Amino acid sequence: MFHKRSITDKALLFIKGLAMGAANKVPGVSGGIVAFVVGFYEEFIYSLQKINLKAFKLLFNGRFRSFYRYVNGPFLSILVLGMLFSYFSVSQVLDYFLERKELYVWSGFFGMIIGSIYFISKDFHHWNRTTIPAGILGLILGVSISFLSPARENDNLLFIFLCGMISVSGMTLPGLSGSFILILLGNYVLLLVDSVNGLYDTLAEVFQGDFSFVRNSARLEILKILAVFTAGSAAGLVTLSHLLGYVLKHYRYLTTAVIIGFITGSLGVVWPWKRTLFAQGPDGGLLLDSNGDPVIQNYERYLPDLSFAENQWALFYIGVGLAILIALEWYGQNQKSDA
Repeated sequence: MFHKRSITDKALLFIKGLAMGAANKVPGVSGGIVAFVVGFYEEFIYSLQKINLKAFKLLFNGRFRSFYRYVNGPFLSILVLGMLFSYFSVSQVLDYFLERKELYVWSGFFGMIIGSIYFISKDFHHWNRTTIPAGILGLILGVSISFLSPARENDNLLFIFLCGMISVSGMTLPGLSGSFILILLGNYVLLLVDSVNGLYDTLAEVFQGDFSFVRNSARLEILKILAVFTAGSAAGLVTLSHLLGYVLKHYRYLTTAVIIGFITGSLGVVWPWKRTLFAQGPDGGLLLDSNGDPVIQNYERYLPDLSFAENQWALFYIGVGLAILIALEWYGQNQKSDA
């Protein structure tokens, strides 16, 4: 199922990697949805499946070219490069707008997820007495996750490794947001903000010839946490891909039904109109984490008053999100017709 790509295809794959990386960092949005809707989800899963015992044998025997071909290296390397680049570019821009225009960003994502539900569902004609309960189960799971309360921050390295394994599910399971899972586990700020910023600062210093970070115990600790989180993510990615590859091969329709239900249920996570509820300490004041930031307890969702211009603009951005999905679908259909 692996095929050669033109320069244009490689450029588009890099852009898809950017989108997937940005989606993975935003709480409530799943990078797996990007892969599913744009049309490279199965190739992504099957490529990850190739990272197995045979691949490691090729690598350890010095057969690097054979290893690269076996794991579909041209595809994975471009995609991963786009995702990594996104963490230091697109996701930074996204963070900027989340701080200043949060409602519009959530509205755009809400529209994109509504569009993704439509486009995944419209070609699925296998609803029956088996797939309908599977879809309902996915719906219940998605809704349930939307209303869970976040835990406290925990920097135990074993827990960090487990966070990596669990959070990477957002890349492989459409609708399950790895970032939102990290919020529920209490480690979103530690692992996707502080750690990434620590790595960014370290790389910037190294490029300037400044290696003073080796004497900075706090920086070294955050880099160690990031390394353990990355190792956990890699382990989870490979493990989940093998499981999903088996499930997609033997239970394709059931899996798709659960995904459709789960994405629909998870709409509550990205509902644009919500207030953040912060946890209170014993003294009645805000409960702060180790960085002095307020601890999120949950979110209060509400219906918008459409007489306000801000909410009217939010509806517009929901339409923009839908339009992006329509453009992606149009591109995917053209690719199929040209093939």
